[in-house]
Amino acid sequence: MSELLGVAVLGAGHMGADHIRRLDQGVSGARVAAVADPDTDRAAEAVAGIEGVSVHAETASALDAPGVRAVLIASPGPAHEEALLAAFARGLPVLCEKPLVPESAGALRVVEAEVRLGRRLAQVGFMRRYDAEYQRLKSLLDSRRLGRPLMLHCTHRNVASPPGFTSAMLVNSSVSHEIDAARWLLGQELTAVTVLRPQPSANAPEGLVDPQFVVFETAGGALVDVEVFVNSGFGYQVECEAGTARIGDERGLAVTTAGGRHEEVAQDYLVRFADAYDREVQAWVDATRAGRVTGPGVWDGYAASAVAEAGVRALENGGRVTVDLAPRPDLYA
Repeated sequence: MSELLGVAVLGAGHMGADHIRRLDQGVSGARVAAVADPDTDRAAEAVAGIEGVSVHAETASALDAPGVRAVLIASPGPAHEEALLAAFARGLPVLCEKPLVPESAGALRVVEAEVRLGRRLAQVGFMRRYDAEYQRLKSLLDSRRLGRPLMLHCTHRNVASPPGFTSAMLVNSSVSHEIDAARWLLGQELTAVTVLRPQPSANAPEGLVDPQFVVFETAGGALVDVEVFVNSGFGYQVECEAGTARIGDERGLAVTTAGGRHEEVAQDYLVRFADAYDREVQAWVDATRAGRVTGPGVWDGYAASAVAEAGVRALENGGRVTVDLAPRPDLYA
C-alpha cells in the first residue's frame, strides 16, 4: 500500500503535540490528517506548517474528516472511552495512549465492544514494550537463562509532580507503566497489591503521599516492588532489575572537569523514551497499513486499570487488596 495512512490525533497537549510531530517527521507511511482538541488554538499551533490537516473542536468531526483512516488518542484519560467507542463504530484502527480508560468498569466496556466487533482494532500505548533495554530484558527472561523469575525490583522517579497531581495518581498514572511492564516481562497476571507509605518527602506538595512503595503479587508466585517518587528533584529515572539483570543504567553525556564528573539525567519521559515512542508508533503504522493489530491490546489496558484500582484502594486502606479480573475473552487468548 503506497498511500499514506491518514491519522486523526485526538488531543494536542504535551503528548498529543509530540505525536503530531512524530507522525509528521519521525515515522514513515503516515500523515496527520486531522486533529481535535477543545482548545482549537492549541490544536492549530500543534499542526502549524503541516499541510492538509483539518482542525476540530469535537472528536466526531475529526474522525469523519476526509482522509482519516486511523486514530491516535492522546486526550486526557476520562475522554478515552467515548473516543474509542466512536472509532470502533467507524471501524477505525486506534492507538490509544494509556490509560485505556481510567476506571476498570469503563475499560471492560471497551473490551466488550471490541469483542462484539469480532476483531481487534485498538493498541494501547504502553511504550516500554518498545524500548530496546526492556526488549532485551524480556528476551533474557523468556530464555530462562537466569532460571524462573522470582522478583522484579523497579524504580520510577520524576523531577516534580505537575499541579493537581494526587496521591492516587502515583499508582494509577505513574505506576501503570510498571503494571504493564511486569505483566509483559513475567507473562503473568498481577493478583494482589500492597502500598506502603513512608514519611512524605520534603519536596512533596502539602498532602501528597510521595514517595510510595508498591508491592504486587503475581499468579505465578513472583513479587514485583516499585519505588515511585514523583518529586525527586533531580531527573526522570526508570530502572528495573530481575535477578542479576538490570536495565536503566544507560547514561547520557558525561563531562569530567575541575576534578569531578557530571552525567546527564533525562528530565522528561519524552526524552528518556523518545526512541521507544518512535518504535511504537512506527510499528502501529506498519501493522495498521497491513490490516493487522499488534502490541499491547485492549485486554492489557483493562488489566492495567483493574490492577491500578486495586492499588489505589490499598493506598487508601493501608492493606493488601486482591485484583478481581473478568474472564479473559477468547479474542485476547
